[in-house]
Amino acid sequence: MTQPPHDEPTAANPEELREQVEQTRAELGQTVEALAAKADVKARTQEKAAEVKEQAAAKATDVKEQATAKAAEVREQATAKAAELKEQTALKAGELKAKAAELAHQAQDKLPDPVKEKAALAAEQARTKAGQAGQLWQDKAPEPVRQKTAQGAQLARDNRKALLVATGVAVMAWLAFRRKG
Repeated sequence: MTQPPHDEPTAANPEELREQVEQTRAELGQTVEALAAKADVKARTQEKAAEVKEQAAAKATDVKEQATAKAAEVREQATAKAAELKEQTALKAGELKAKAAELAHQAQDKLPDPVKEKAALAAEQARTKAGQAGQLWQDKAPEPVRQKTAQGAQLARDNRKALLVATGVAVMAWLAFRRKG
Protein backbone atom coordinates (compact mmCIF):
# COMPACT_ATOMS: atom_id res chain seq x y z
CA MET A 1 0.00 0.00 0.00
CA THR A 2 1.02 3.56 -0.64
CA GLN A 3 1.53 6.09 2.04
CA PRO A 4 -0.95 8.98 2.19
CA PRO A 5 0.48 12.48 1.75
CA HIS A 6 1.74 14.02 4.95
CA ASP A 7 -0.51 17.04 4.87
CA GLU A 8 -3.74 15.09 4.36
CA PRO A 9 -5.30 13.08 7.13
CA THR A 10 -5.97 9.44 6.48
CA ALA A 11 -9.49 8.32 5.82
CA ALA A 12 -11.28 6.76 8.73
CA ASN A 13 -13.81 4.88 6.64
CA PRO A 14 -14.35 3.86 3.00
CA GLU A 15 -16.78 6.74 2.42
CA GLU A 16 -14.17 9.37 3.35
CA LEU A 17 -11.66 7.55 1.20
CA ARG A 18 -14.04 7.79 -1.81
CA GLU A 19 -14.51 11.49 -1.20
CA GLN A 20 -10.76 12.04 -1.05
CA VAL A 21 -10.31 10.08 -4.28
CA GLU A 22 -13.01 12.16 -6.02
CA GLN A 23 -11.44 15.38 -4.80
CA THR A 24 -8.00 14.25 -5.94
CA ARG A 25 -9.45 13.30 -9.36
CA ALA A 26 -11.07 16.73 -9.70
CA GLU A 27 -7.82 18.49 -8.77
CA LEU A 28 -5.89 16.25 -11.14
CA GLY A 29 -8.39 17.04 -13.94
CA GLN A 30 -7.98 20.76 -13.39
CA THR A 31 -4.20 20.42 -13.41
CA VAL A 32 -4.32 18.42 -16.65
CA GLU A 33 -6.58 21.04 -18.27
CA ALA A 34 -4.21 23.84 -17.20
CA LEU A 35 -1.21 21.96 -18.59
CA ALA A 36 -3.06 21.24 -21.82
CA ALA A 37 -3.98 24.92 -22.17
CA LYS A 38 -0.33 25.90 -21.67
CA ALA A 39 0.77 23.30 -24.17
CA ASP A 40 -1.74 24.50 -26.83
CA VAL A 41 0.51 27.05 -28.57
CA LYS A 42 -1.97 27.80 -31.36
CA ALA A 43 -4.74 28.74 -28.94
CA ARG A 44 -2.36 30.84 -26.82
CA THR A 45 -1.10 32.60 -29.97
CA GLN A 46 -4.67 33.36 -31.08
CA GLU A 47 -5.52 34.72 -27.62
CA LYS A 48 -2.41 36.90 -27.61
CA ALA A 49 -3.16 38.12 -31.16
CA ALA A 50 -6.72 39.02 -30.16
CA GLU A 51 -5.38 40.88 -27.12
CA VAL A 52 -2.82 42.78 -29.19
CA LYS A 53 -5.49 43.57 -31.79
CA GLU A 54 -7.77 45.03 -29.11
CA GLN A 55 -4.90 47.10 -27.71
CA ALA A 56 -4.00 48.37 -31.20
CA ALA A 57 -7.61 49.31 -31.92
CA ALA A 58 -7.85 51.17 -28.62
CA LYS A 59 -4.56 52.98 -29.32
CA ALA A 60 -5.69 53.85 -32.86
CA THR A 61 -8.91 55.30 -31.48
CA ASP A 62 -6.94 57.38 -28.96
CA VAL A 63 -4.55 58.65 -31.62
CA LYS A 64 -7.44 59.49 -33.96
CA GLU A 65 -9.19 61.47 -31.22
CA GLN A 66 -5.97 63.32 -30.38
CA ALA A 67 -5.35 64.10 -34.06
CA THR A 68 -8.89 65.39 -34.50
CA ALA A 69 -8.55 67.61 -31.46
CA LYS A 70 -5.17 68.90 -32.62
CA ALA A 71 -6.51 69.58 -36.13
CA ALA A 72 -9.37 71.61 -34.69
CA GLU A 73 -6.93 73.54 -32.51
CA VAL A 74 -4.63 74.25 -35.47
CA ARG A 75 -7.61 75.31 -37.60
CA GLU A 76 -8.73 77.76 -34.92
CA GLN A 77 -5.21 79.15 -34.59
CA ALA A 78 -4.89 79.56 -38.37
CA THR A 79 -8.24 81.35 -38.56
CA ALA A 80 -7.24 83.69 -35.75
CA LYS A 81 -3.86 84.38 -37.36
CA ALA A 82 -5.47 85.06 -40.74
CA ALA A 83 -7.90 87.52 -39.16
CA GLU A 84 -5.03 89.22 -37.35
CA LEU A 85 -2.99 89.51 -40.55
CA LYS A 86 -5.99 90.87 -42.44
CA GLU A 87 -6.48 93.52 -39.78
CA GLN A 88 -2.79 94.45 -39.80
CA THR A 89 -2.82 94.69 -43.60
CA ALA A 90 -5.84 96.98 -43.53
CA LEU A 91 -4.15 99.19 -40.93
CA LYS A 92 -0.93 99.33 -42.95
CA ALA A 93 -2.84 100.19 -46.13
CA GLY A 94 -4.62 103.01 -44.31
CA GLU A 95 -1.32 104.32 -42.99
CA LEU A 96 0.23 104.23 -46.46
CA LYS A 97 -2.75 106.01 -47.97
CA ALA A 98 -2.57 108.74 -45.33
CA LYS A 99 1.18 109.10 -45.89
CA ALA A 100 0.67 109.41 -49.67
CA ALA A 101 -1.99 112.09 -49.16
CA GLU A 102 0.31 113.95 -46.77
CA LEU A 103 3.17 113.83 -49.27
CA ALA A 104 0.88 115.07 -52.05
CA HIS A 105 -0.20 118.03 -49.90
CA GLN A 106 3.41 118.79 -49.05
CA ALA A 107 4.29 118.70 -52.73
CA GLN A 108 1.45 121.07 -53.57
CA ASP A 109 2.42 123.41 -50.73
CA LYS A 110 6.01 123.61 -51.98
CA LEU A 111 5.01 124.59 -55.50
CA PRO A 112 5.51 128.31 -56.07
CA ASP A 113 2.43 130.37 -56.88
CA PRO A 114 3.47 131.08 -60.50
CA VAL A 115 3.79 127.34 -61.11
CA LYS A 116 0.39 126.73 -59.56
CA GLU A 117 -1.09 129.47 -61.74
CA LYS A 118 0.56 128.06 -64.86
CA ALA A 119 -0.65 124.58 -63.94
CA ALA A 120 -4.20 125.89 -63.45
CA LEU A 121 -4.04 127.73 -66.78
CA ALA A 122 -2.65 124.63 -68.50
CA ALA A 123 -5.36 122.53 -66.91
CA GLU A 124 -8.04 124.94 -68.14
CA GLN A 125 -6.59 124.90 -71.64
CA ALA A 126 -6.39 121.12 -71.50
CA ARG A 127 -10.04 120.94 -70.45
CA THR A 128 -11.03 123.22 -73.31
CA LYS A 129 -9.04 121.23 -75.84
CA ALA A 130 -10.34 117.99 -74.34
CA GLY A 131 -13.90 119.27 -74.73
CA GLN A 132 -13.26 120.15 -78.33
CA ALA A 133 -11.60 116.81 -78.98
CA GLY A 134 -14.46 115.08 -77.22
CA GLN A 135 -16.99 116.77 -79.44
CA LEU A 136 -14.99 115.86 -82.52
CA TRP A 137 -14.72 112.33 -81.19
CA GLN A 138 -18.48 112.12 -80.66
CA ASP A 139 -19.05 113.24 -84.21
CA LYS A 140 -16.56 110.89 -85.91
CA ALA A 141 -16.01 107.75 -83.72
CA PRO A 142 -17.99 104.51 -84.16
CA GLU A 143 -20.40 103.53 -81.36
CA PRO A 144 -18.41 100.58 -79.83
CA VAL A 145 -15.28 102.70 -79.62
CA ARG A 146 -17.22 105.53 -77.98
CA GLN A 147 -18.60 103.12 -75.38
CA LYS A 148 -15.12 101.87 -74.48
CA THR A 149 -13.87 105.44 -74.27
CA ALA A 150 -16.78 106.40 -72.01
CA GLN A 151 -15.86 103.54 -69.69
CA GLY A 152 -12.24 104.78 -69.58
CA ALA A 153 -13.38 108.32 -68.85
CA GLN A 154 -15.60 107.10 -66.03
CA LEU A 155 -12.64 105.20 -64.58
CA ALA A 156 -10.54 108.38 -64.74
CA ARG A 157 -13.30 110.38 -63.01
CA ASP A 158 -13.55 107.73 -60.31
CA ASN A 159 -9.80 107.96 -59.70
CA ARG A 160 -9.49 111.73 -60.04
CA LYS A 161 -7.45 112.23 -56.86
CA ALA A 162 -4.84 109.70 -57.91
CA LEU A 163 -4.60 111.30 -61.34
CA LEU A 164 -4.23 114.78 -59.82
CA VAL A 165 -1.53 113.59 -57.43
CA ALA A 166 0.31 111.87 -60.29
CA THR A 167 0.04 115.03 -62.39
CA GLY A 168 1.37 117.16 -59.53
CA VAL A 169 4.31 114.82 -59.01
CA ALA A 170 5.00 114.83 -62.76
CA VAL A 171 4.97 118.65 -62.84
CA MET A 172 7.34 118.80 -59.88
CA ALA A 173 9.68 116.31 -61.52
CA TRP A 174 9.54 118.30 -64.77
CA LEU A 175 10.33 121.54 -62.92
CA ALA A 176 13.18 119.94 -61.00
CA PHE A 177 14.61 118.52 -64.23
CA ARG A 178 14.17 121.88 -65.97
CA ARG A 179 15.99 123.79 -63.20
CA LYS A 180 18.92 121.35 -63.21
CA GLY A 181 19.18 121.22 -66.99
